[in-house]
Amino acid sequence: MSKSLVEELPIILKEGKTEAAKILARLSDDSRISLQTNELVLPAKDKSGIFAGTMPAVHDETSWTNRLIYGDNLLVMQALLAGDPATALPSLRGKVDLIYIDPPFDSKADYRTNITLPGAGISQKPTIIEQFAYADTWKDGTASYLRMICPRLILMRELLSERGSIYVHLDWHVVHYVKILLDEIFGKECFRNEIIWAYSRWANVSSVFQRMHDTILLFSKNSFPIFHEQRIALPESRKRNLVQLINGKKVSMRDENGNVIYREQTDKPVSDFWDESDIFDDIFQIGKAGKERVDYATQKPEKLLERIIKASSNENSIVLDLFGGSGTTAAVAEKLGRRWISTDIGKPSILVQRKRFIDNEAKPFLYQSVGDYQKEAFGNANLFKRVGDLSQVVLQLYGALPLTEEQAPARNLGMIKDSRTLVLADSPNKLTSARTLKRAAELKKTVCGGAWSKIVVLGWNFSHDISQAAQLYKNEGVEVLVIPPDLLDKLSSKKDYKALVESKQIRFSSLQYLKVKPLRVETDGETSKLTVELENYVLLSPDNIPLDDKDKEKLREIIAKDPLALIEYWSIDPDFDGEMFRSKWQDYRGNTENDSDAFHCVYTATLSVPAKKNRKVCIKAVDVFGFESVCVIENL
Repeated sequence: MSKSLVEELPIILKEGKTEAAKILARLSDDSRISLQTNELVLPAKDKSGIFAGTMPAVHDETSWTNRLIYGDNLLVMQALLAGDPATALPSLRGKVDLIYIDPPFDSKADYRTNITLPGAGISQKPTIIEQFAYADTWKDGTASYLRMICPRLILMRELLSERGSIYVHLDWHVVHYVKILLDEIFGKECFRNEIIWAYSRWANVSSVFQRMHDTILLFSKNSFPIFHEQRIALPESRKRNLVQLINGKKVSMRDENGNVIYREQTDKPVSDFWDESDIFDDIFQIGKAGKERVDYATQKPEKLLERIIKASSNENSIVLDLFGGSGTTAAVAEKLGRRWISTDIGKPSILVQRKRFIDNEAKPFLYQSVGDYQKEAFGNANLFKRVGDLSQVVLQLYGALPLTEEQAPARNLGMIKDSRTLVLADSPNKLTSARTLKRAAELKKTVCGGAWSKIVVLGWNFSHDISQAAQLYKNEGVEVLVIPPDLLDKLSSKKDYKALVESKQIRFSSLQYLKVKPLRVETDGETSKLTVELENYVLLSPDNIPLDDKDKEKLREIIAKDPLALIEYWSIDPDFDGEMFRSKWQDYRGNTENDSDAFHCVYTATLSVPAKKNRKVCIKAVDVFGFESVCVIENL
């Protein structure tokens, strides 16, 4: 007989504490997790179609920089606890004044987001494609959810300062179980509030009372947290008599003439019940046409986060959101003069947040990811003892028959039956690069006597030169495919990987690449005008994108007619050093300050830059599905 959740809670808590203790013990050794900087964003979005202004001022990279981080927040927290010397980030253990999280609610639902593209058919109406945003489903139901959240809450407590607080935003599904975990992790004496955020929405026919509130649990690390009382203005002032305690009773205060002393009350303290129907309150759900709406399913209103951030942090406090979603926490923290870190594991979330911060003209911020993400995920999954074991599974998921250990000692080669196709499954510990493709071309000629028609390279992580290398080796019969980035997570959630094969949910995507026209450089004295123009964007295999058949057909039409419409965001570093990409110009779909076209980016940019020899220019593009392409042009 299976145990009830109440019986499982002590086990879940014990396992969570053990996992967190192991993570904390690893912080000082050589295997600690690091952050990889993908981009330093210096917001300078295109406003005219042709950006001819000067470049943003040089950013001081030795001082604090706000951060948007892509990856599993369990890994991100390990990196934050260890510190990131490469970007002057000390360990944040005990440094964060406020954590707000709006995690999944264990709603048993998959959340999706709509991508609106220009019309491709005869009607020319906008084309809407639905893509997956994130899953709120769990292998063993609520028990799996609690196993996920428990070690994360423990690490969050480690990040909090002595005066720090955490707000955990949930609803009826699991709030009662999470409250018990928080009581154990933070101590019941550090529980401060159960905040009810009540809201209205279109009511559905139901067999229960309409569920129209969320619960926000507030805990502090100690008994003396930062807290600034929040007050709400009254629509009309009121007269209130002043009182004093006499013999334990409240008695009205009087002046020397015996008259009751009154004061004018113009506001009142905020209670723990935040109700938008209360005429005194001003926190409302975001309307469909709301100015702050960014079309992210679980977006919360800025007023909600404004109240939380003002109450439990000071100016310059570090505010952390580990389930960043639409980026509301970071956006509000920026406006209120706080330092911030926002992280999420969903590519749609990262796209939305980056655009939102640029749109809000935020201070320069870093876009980072967990360094060697798949390597860390592989190590944390505890699924395979050796990389070769994982390679065997990847080969079979692709449909290849693994070669014997005598034929392939690394156990990373396979073949497609009834085909002269060789398959190489690269390691999650490596970047698949031009060198990898060169080796693959050699294996095609030598393994089992050669005579293979082509070799398919399955990679996890890729170097910035991979698109150019893929084109170079294409004529030698080398094809490059991307292993699904969430494959290890899916393997962790399935008892038998064969169920994944049968589900047909594993798709190996083709590499995409960006084509740029020859750059034009006009130099006049100490200044050069650099003109960058996009030529084409190639998404090689739309069939491998997880869409339904109807949306795949829509995508094919867009690719055939208007491939550059797939670019969601692109940016330029006119002085690329080969390591850190400094985004000094950006444009993106939805930025209507340039040409009022919400469905396209502008595709030409003219930048005024200091004249120099041997300039290296890097252009980065991100498509609507979150795939990145990089083009580097040297010796200008």
